[in-house]
Amino acid sequence: MAVGELVLPEFNPVAGLRIGTASAGIKKPGRKDLVVFELAAGSTTAGIFTLNAFCAAPVQLCKEHLQQGSPRYLVINTGNANAGTGVAGLDNARKTCQVLADLAGVKSTEVLPFSTGVIGEPLPMDRLLAALPQALEQLTNNGWADAASGIMTTDTKPKGATASCEINGQHVVISGIAKGAGMIKPNMATMLGFIATDATIDSVLLKELLKQAADVSFNRITIDGDTSTNDSCMLVATGQSAKISVEDTAALQSFTACLQQVMQHLALSIVRDGEGATKFVTVQVEQAATTAEALEAAFTVAHSPLVKTALYASDANWGRILAAVGRAPGLESLDVSSVTVYLDDVLLVEQGGRAASYTEDAGSAVMQQTEITLRILLGRGKATETVWTCDFSHDYVTINADYRT
Repeated sequence: MAVGELVLPEFNPVAGLRIGTASAGIKKPGRKDLVVFELAAGSTTAGIFTLNAFCAAPVQLCKEHLQQGSPRYLVINTGNANAGTGVAGLDNARKTCQVLADLAGVKSTEVLPFSTGVIGEPLPMDRLLAALPQALEQLTNNGWADAASGIMTTDTKPKGATASCEINGQHVVISGIAKGAGMIKPNMATMLGFIATDATIDSVLLKELLKQAADVSFNRITIDGDTSTNDSCMLVATGQSAKISVEDTAALQSFTACLQQVMQHLALSIVRDGEGATKFVTVQVEQAATTAEALEAAFTVAHSPLVKTALYASDANWGRILAAVGRAPGLESLDVSSVTVYLDDVLLVEQGGRAASYTEDAGSAVMQQTEITLRILLGRGKATETVWTCDFSHDYVTINADYRT
């Protein structure tokens, strides 16, 4: 069960983009598991991908096709990651693109493939290819909700966000969906994200905007510290509305804020739906010497199994937090007497030890909440960074132990 409400919005349709969802029965008969995005001619597309060396065949091919022109179609399957599948996996990804291209009347290099699901199993190509015509038949500008469900794996809820802004007298919309619940670590995570806008943005700026927005959203979350093989996040600009450029500072700022709003909402939805999660946790590190230092400390705490299991148990075991901070990379010269730790508004630690005002009752009361903030003040500078995570529960183990069955 997701931590907090995860309800799909009434999506703003994006002019120049249509989405179709079909059932290929890739892992489970009858479920929607194949999604196709159709992009208007002239659209620009940017992507960021997993840093895992064993990146999946669709990730490899997607990068290759992005270098060769302007994509017209995206094709996504769930239930099978097509990762760890060698040359055969690449051949299957290429065939998927070629068949869709033939059906749609475009070049195969104008199709970008994406897969998510079980690693190491060959794609059931007969079922996947047979469902492509159905996905094309279902293309509609109101297909966001079905697509959000169609890309899920261990997610318990579909995830979506939408926003709009006025730019130079024109109404600009941004809508997006994402999937992910486990094997989540920044740069990227076991997630797929698809965001689209009707704005007009050149490819160079689009890529920069995507990177900036990812760095304050998808690259600030962690469920379990594992980086997957298939992570991809795409941003499409269909060119049907206002132009965004570096020269128009006001327009750029408005659009950037709107984009970051959408992507951060999607990222936080992934944390709220973390596998087995019962608590949504904000880890904020303040008074760090640098941004990098703040992030290292925040992620070390957020990744710690001991911290995460204490959170699940509602155990205000502040010693685990101190231990995690103390081993964070780059903090070897940390003056522990300068460190202060808060659990929401409850002062846990000061001057290197338990705060005189702290009581177990106060700490336990906060730990019973489903949403908790850990504030860690290092006393070393002015940099502040925030990451979001969740607890570790018995259900996390059960979900991942049973994933292939």
